[in-house]
Amino acid sequence: MKATLKEIAEAASVNVSTASRALSGSYGVSQETREKVLSTAKKLGYRPNLTARGLVTGKSHTIGLLVSDIRNPYFAEVARGVEDTAFEAGFDVILCNSDLKPAKQVKYLHSLLEKNVDGILMNSTAALTTEQCSELASYGVPVTLLNRPAGKYPFSTVLGDNYEGGRLAGQYLFDLGHRSVAHLTGPRSHGNFADRSRGFSSVWQSQRDTVGPIVIRGDHSFQGGYEIARTLFQKHPEVTAVFAANDVIALGVLRAAAETGRSIPGDLSVIGFDNLEFTALVHPALTTIHQPKYEMGRAAVEILLRQIRAKAAPLPEHQVFGVTLIERNSCCKRLLKSTSFSVGAREIA
Repeated sequence: MKATLKEIAEAASVNVSTASRALSGSYGVSQETREKVLSTAKKLGYRPNLTARGLVTGKSHTIGLLVSDIRNPYFAEVARGVEDTAFEAGFDVILCNSDLKPAKQVKYLHSLLEKNVDGILMNSTAALTTEQCSELASYGVPVTLLNRPAGKYPFSTVLGDNYEGGRLAGQYLFDLGHRSVAHLTGPRSHGNFADRSRGFSSVWQSQRDTVGPIVIRGDHSFQGGYEIARTLFQKHPEVTAVFAANDVIALGVLRAAAETGRSIPGDLSVIGFDNLEFTALVHPALTTIHQPKYEMGRAAVEILLRQIRAKAAPLPEHQVFGVTLIERNSCCKRLLKSTSFSVGAREIA
C-alpha cells in the first residue's frame, strides 16, 4: 500500500498541514523542512492524491478532449498537438469519443465536469442545442471548439479557413478544365463542411456558361465516401472530377473508382481536404487541401491555458489557420468542350 500524507508527516516529525504545504510547494515552510519532507516522501514511495488536491484548490490540471472518433486520422493528429502542449504545461488529457451521438456527447460533458476538469476541447463534435450550450457556459469552465465555428455561443474557436480551402479546390479543378464536377460531403449541419461547399461552389457561380457541382451528402467516413461515390458513378457517369470534403471520404472514392474500372486521374480527378499522412502514400498520391492539424491542437490548448489562468472572466478567442493546396498525382487536365450550360449547384440524395 502506498504511504499516506499522515504517515509522511509522522516520519518527518512534522504536522500534516506542514507536510502538505511542503509537498505542494506552498509558502510558509522552511527550505530545510521542505527538503526533509520531500526526502521522506520519496523513501516511502508517496504519491499525492491529485483528485483530492483538486477538490481543495479547485484545479485538477486536467483537460477534457471530446472528439467524434479518434480512429479518424485527422483527430489523431490534432489530439497529438493537444497532448504535447498539455504535457508541457503539466496538464493531463482525458479523451472521449462521442461518435457524433448527442446523448453520448452530453453524458461525457457531464462526466468531465464532475471530474473537475479545468477546460474542455470539443473537436468536430455533434452540434449542441441552445439549452445545452447555455448549461455548459454556466459552469464557468473554459471551452474551445476545434474545427467548428462558435456561432452565437460564448466559446473560443480554432479552425482552418474552410471556405478558402473549398475555393482553392474548385479553382484548381476549374483551371484544369473540369466542368462536370461533383462534391461529396458530410451533413449539412456540420459548419465546416458547409463552408467548404460554399467555397467550392463559388468558383462555378462566378463563371458564365458552367454547370454547378453535383453535391451528394453522406457519412464523412471511408465507408461513407465509398457509398456516395458508388451512387455518383451510377447516376452521373459523366463526372470527370470529385472534390471530397475530407481525405477519408476521398479514400472511399478511390476505392469505388478502382472497383468500377475508373482510372485516377485519367478518367476521374480527385481532390481531398486535410492532408492526412496517408494521402502521400496511396496510389496515386492524393492532391488535397492542407490545414495545420497539429498546430491547431496546440493553439486550442494554449487558449484554454490562458483562460484557465486568467484572474477575471476571459473573453472568447478565435483563431483561423490558413490552408494551402498540396498538388500530387490524383488530378489531371481535362479537354474543354464548347457546350453552354446553366449556372447552379445540383444536389442529389
